Parts: sequence; structure tokens; C-alpha cells
Amino acid sequence: MPSFTRAALPIAVILLVACQPADTPPVATDPAASTAGPATPSRVAGVTAAHPLAVEAGVAVLERGGSAADAAVAVQTMLSLVEPQSSGIAGGAFLLYYDAATGETTAFDGRETAPAGARADMFLDEDGEPLGFVEAITGGRATGVPGVMPMLGAVHERHGRLAWATLFDEVISTAEEGFPTPQRLARFANSRWPQPNLPDARALFTTAEGETLQADDHFRNPAFAGAVRQLAERGPRALLEPPLSTAIIARTAADPLPGTLAQADFDAYQPAIGEPVCGGFLAHTVCVPAPPSSAVSLLQMLAILERTDIADLGPEDPRAWLLFAEASRLMYADRDRYIADPAFVEVPVYELLDEAYVAERAALIGERAGSTPAPGQPPGFAPGAAQAAAVTTGTSHYVIVDGEGNVATSTTSVESLFGSGRTVEGFFLNNQLTDFSFRPEIDGQAVANAVAPGKRPRSSMSPVLVFDADGRLAAALGSPGGSAILVYNAKALVGLLAWDLSLQAAFDLPNLVAVGENFFGEAARFEPSLLEALAELGVTVTPGRGEESGLHGVVFHADGTLEGAADIRREGIWREVRLP
Repeated sequence: MPSFTRAALPIAVILLVACQPADTPPVATDPAASTAGPATPSRVAGVTAAHPLAVEAGVAVLERGGSAADAAVAVQTMLSLVEPQSSGIAGGAFLLYYDAATGETTAFDGRETAPAGARADMFLDEDGEPLGFVEAITGGRATGVPGVMPMLGAVHERHGRLAWATLFDEVISTAEEGFPTPQRLARFANSRWPQPNLPDARALFTTAEGETLQADDHFRNPAFAGAVRQLAERGPRALLEPPLSTAIIARTAADPLPGTLAQADFDAYQPAIGEPVCGGFLAHTVCVPAPPSSAVSLLQMLAILERTDIADLGPEDPRAWLLFAEASRLMYADRDRYIADPAFVEVPVYELLDEAYVAERAALIGERAGSTPAPGQPPGFAPGAAQAAAVTTGTSHYVIVDGEGNVATSTTSVESLFGSGRTVEGFFLNNQLTDFSFRPEIDGQAVANAVAPGKRPRSSMSPVLVFDADGRLAAALGSPGGSAILVYNAKALVGLLAWDLSLQAAFDLPNLVAVGENFFGEAARFEPSLLEALAELGVTVTPGRGEESGLHGVVFHADGTLEGAADIRREGIWREVRLP
């Protein structure tokens, strides 16, 4: 059981981030409040990620004396090889890094950016209507400047111990020698989704006998090994420089829907580095990245739930799930209206967590499910056009703890399944620009998340760090799942902090994603009697859309032991290692 202390406290926003340009570190109102005191060094380390080969790559780096920053480079790159449907070196990511020596937490933003040639109407057809889903996600204009490797370069520059070039050995050898095709990769490669049925993916996943790869088939990707060698030899910006950038630009410039990426866009890209946004929940402090991540909405949902009696209930109580669903709906209504890139629009980070405003939103929760909630009006902001986002299939999460107690927690993505379905040198290109609103305005009102040159699309990627009442690091976690990431993380945090479950038991709880008038969820994982009781409360759980969650995390106990967990819905594992 987690060694957490539970207490019903008023909402306390511990650290809030002002709206800043994407390349400017956010300004914290109280920088010291986001950090714990120096941690006691420990030689217990571990990695949890969505595939055992990625975990082993990270562990190998730790065993060579690497830090959590070093291991993150290896884990991400291996995930790009063995789980290409979910993330990749040509995607984007958000990462929180906890420095045990100083107690400081830094937020790294490796979100993709739109090219200088992007237009607000680039996802509208000639009649001014949104492009079809398949057409948009597979088009060349869906790809933004990839940011994950430059971001990891920034993490490594500040916190790495090993030479950059040494972090890719396991990935290169695995790509060259081959590995058994994972069940999940095979399932998606043989699916009806559009991307795996495009020529690039078909070429990558077709065997010498002309068949599509099946689970456990031997899969080699020598082209990817070559690209990774360039990364190793030329540094974290290798994808942003010729010849790799030239190949990416050419591939995105091809029909259909050719994009406008240019070398100048790659040259201009910089990851954003700054403070996290933190808020209180049940005697703990929860820290997440600043916008354009939607993670502040996760904090808002937790703040709403703290004003209910959910901590006195439990996962068997239908009212607990009613409260969770209604808080989810309120959170999404605000998120869809207000969250965007703060370099382009004013984002009400502080106002969404304002104590009086949260109380106002929480007061809307009744004894049964209400009507579809509208966006609220945080202090100083007016309601306007809202743009929802889909539950998508191209994201992953990992957590790394090194022997000194440093921690990296990162959510990483190529957006949709296999990104745009277009490849360069054995890796898939992202289609993250489809996270922008296709419509720049709705009913005459501007949409905050509209496309603009140089803008970063809104994201739901929300890596999490949790500190206890004494400022000690207590947990690190996160999940994939598109817009559902927010409630997957919320479910885990409620299970862990409110219901005193083990981390694994919290992850194993059924997923419920309540948005607008819909209550999507894992109906088969709920007890039939609980489903019936929920239906009587107006919550009819419908089998979900998109992919399963992929929660990965670690709890840090006061005695120095670690409790890692990996979502049973994926192929991930937790591996603990004791270092000399």
C-alpha cells in the first residue's frame, strides 16, 4: 500500500505558470514551492515503459552509470523501433525531470510546431468545410517539425552523465539484428486503420514472402538503424538537419495534401524549458507541464473532485464514479474552450484553478448526471468557441528512476496510429498538426487552438510528478490515450491518493471517459451491478473508442523502496535494478 497521508484540504495551487511564449521558460509565482528538499541518494533504480525491449535499453544505460536523462534517450529511441504505432523519433513529447540533488523539477516541452507556411484554413476543403478524418491525418500538411529528440538533447545537456553517442547501442543492434514482432505492433499493422495500409507502411511491414508481419515474426529495420546512427554521431538535432530533414521535407511535400515544411522551420525549432504547473490534491502536490499541454485541466479536475466526498467513497460505490464522470465533463468543457499555445493566445492557467471558480464548477455536480455542461467563465475570461479532440492511438509513456533518485516521466507521441503513415529511413512521420482545430472559428468566434505559423498544437500529454505534504517525491506516472490521457491520469491519482490503492490496482481500475453527453468506458471491466446503478444515476457506460490506456508509473515509499507498475492493457513492464 502506498505510504500516503490522506486529508481533505482546501484547494491550494502551489505553483502557477504565467502565459509565456513557447520558447520562454514559464514564470512561477513561487519557484521553491514546486520542489522537494534534496533526496537521500539511493542505488535502487528502475524503468517502466510500454515494451520490455525499451525497458531493457533503459536499464542497460543505468547499469553503465547513466542518469535518468541518459536512459530516457535510449528508452524513447527503442520505443520508436518496437512500438512505432505509438511514438517515434520524428514525433513530440513532454517530459518532467526531477533532480534529486537539488529537489528541483524542470518541465521540457518537445511539442511539434506548425511551419511558417501553415494557414488557419489548411484543414478546410474548397467549400470551407473540415477535411475528412482519413484525408487529414494522412496528408503531408499534417506533419509538424519533430521535437522529441531536440527536447531529449536539452534534457541530456542538463542532466546527462554519459556521452550522447553511447546511448543508442542497444537500439542500433536490435534494429540491425531484428526482434520478434510484438503482439500489439502486429495487431495494428494488420488493422483496417488507413496508415498501415499506405505504401510506406506496407513496404516496412511486408515480409520477404509478401505477407504482412504477424506476431513473433522476425522483424529487422536496418534503415532505422542508419537513421539512429546519424542521431548518435551528429547529435539530437540530426533530424532537423540535412540529409534527414531534407528527406522529411520531401516526403511531406508529396501528394495528397502536400505540406509546406521548409528547412527554415527546422532551423528555428527549439524545445521549451521551464517550470511545471502544480496544484494541491488531498495533502499532495501534483505537478504537470504548462500549456500547450492540457495538463492544467487535469489539475482542475482533481481540484473539483477534492470539493466532493469521493475520498470517503471507493471504486465499488456508484456515486464515486458519478462524481468522477461529472468532474470529467466539466473539465473537458473548459479544456476544449481555453487551452492552446500561450505564445499565441492568453490561457487562463491561474484562473482555471482559482479557488472560487473551482467551487463554482464543483457546485454544478448533482445527485445524478446533469445536462451537457458548457464552458465556464474563469475570472477575466469570456466563454467562446470550443474545439474537442479525439481519443487517438499514437502515444506512449515511460518513467525512469536512476540510482541517485533522479526521475524522468515522459509522454511521447506521433499523434495517430503510425502517425501520418509516411516514413523516412524506417521511421514514421508525425501527424500532430491535426491536433489543431480544423475550423479557425465557430459561429463567428475564434478558436483558441486554431492553426498558425510557428504555433504548437494543444496536447493532452500530461506526465505527472506527485509530492507529499512534506515536499518529498511520492509518485511519477502518465498515460497515452489522446484527450483521454487526462482522465486516465485522474483515475490513477484518485485510486492512489483518495482510495489508498496500490499503484497497480489504481491502474487496473476500469476507464471512464465522460465528455459532453457521452460516457465512454470499459463497460466489461465494471461489475454489472455497478453499471446498473450508474445507469440509474444517468451514467450509461458505452464501450469506448480509440485505444486503451497505457499507464506507467512509480511510487516512492518513505523507506526508499520503489513500487513500479505497468498498465495491463499494454505490453509494458516495470523492472527494478539495484546498482553497485
